Amino acid sequence: MDILQKFWESTGFASMTGGEFIMIIIALVFIYLAVKKGYEPYLLIPIAFGMLLVNMPEAGLMEDGGLLYYLYQGTDKGIYPPLIFLCVGAGTDFGPLIANPKSILLGAAAQFGIFFTFIGAILLDKLPFVSFSGAEAAATAIIGGADGPTALFLTSKLAPDLLGPIAIAAYSYMALVPIIQPPIMKALTTKEQRQVKMEQLRHVSKTEKVVFPIVVALFTILLLPSAAALIGMLMLGNLIRESGVVPKLAETTQNSLMYIVTILLGITVGAKAEAELFLTTQTLSIIALGLVAFSVGTATGVLFGRLMYKLSGGKINPLIGAAGVSAVPMAARVAQKVGQKENPSNFLLMHAMGPNVAGVIGSAVAAGLLLMFFG
Repeated sequence: MDILQKFWESTGFASMTGGEFIMIIIALVFIYLAVKKGYEPYLLIPIAFGMLLVNMPEAGLMEDGGLLYYLYQGTDKGIYPPLIFLCVGAGTDFGPLIANPKSILLGAAAQFGIFFTFIGAILLDKLPFVSFSGAEAAATAIIGGADGPTALFLTSKLAPDLLGPIAIAAYSYMALVPIIQPPIMKALTTKEQRQVKMEQLRHVSKTEKVVFPIVVALFTILLLPSAAALIGMLMLGNLIRESGVVPKLAETTQNSLMYIVTILLGITVGAKAEAELFLTTQTLSIIALGLVAFSVGTATGVLFGRLMYKLSGGKINPLIGAAGVSAVPMAARVAQKVGQKENPSNFLLMHAMGPNVAGVIGSAVAAGLLLMFFG
């Protein structure tokens, strides 16, 4: 009996807390959503399994010497997110943005959600049950950019203890882009505006595509050195793609490297969702503020799109403004889907990709600004 007693006491079943049990259930729900519903499965599966592992009592995977402890160093030191940006750059065509430079304004407008939510988080500090420092408010607000790697990079620098809830919120809202955005887009536009057909974009030469990442890297990093890691890797990846002289590097970056880093990033992000850190009023506030940030960013993008619609004499479909958040290419696809539903002959995808990729740059610049002030 003593042996059985000692065996039972050594198991995780005996020492599991209520919080750990809840987190395991949440992890299983995320796995279900990824596998059954197809919600961001490439990221949600490793994140959910990381949550599952870290909340297993007595496993010690995130303790000094544990497997996840060492893998987490890539997230903690800000290595994985810039590598994701390298891969995103290698897989992104900046041609639509180059062809229509005005679309960068839509990408900038959609970042308003970040700064609106930052102010909201600061104001919440006056409430007795929740508290955000300036750095924590900045890390929470970046969710509004709808850019997971940027959110992780900034949070790892400013508020590493909040990495779990911020990562879950950021990637959850990215996965829910097709659900969250359409009602906002329809509420802020008229049927006539949603039916607008846009002219075909001009052809962009190879020279323009090669020069673009170099110019953007030079200008942005000289202006905002704190954004160097994200912007530098994004533009390096795009240069690898557009140069045309290193096809093996381009292929590896877009595929193998992307999947490897995604697994490492996902599982270590999930490993920060420990029960004692995750199940707090601050976490609930982060999830709520993240939704506000994303919704406001979508709304301001659409409203600026309406302004451009008016100034252009009705030639710009304001729906493409919603793609100013940097969920590439999901936000652009949503703009295409909503526009085509109103007008079956409407093809907005390439037009929406302009503000969409501008949003990637914009969210990285916003992160650089917040890092400069609070880092």
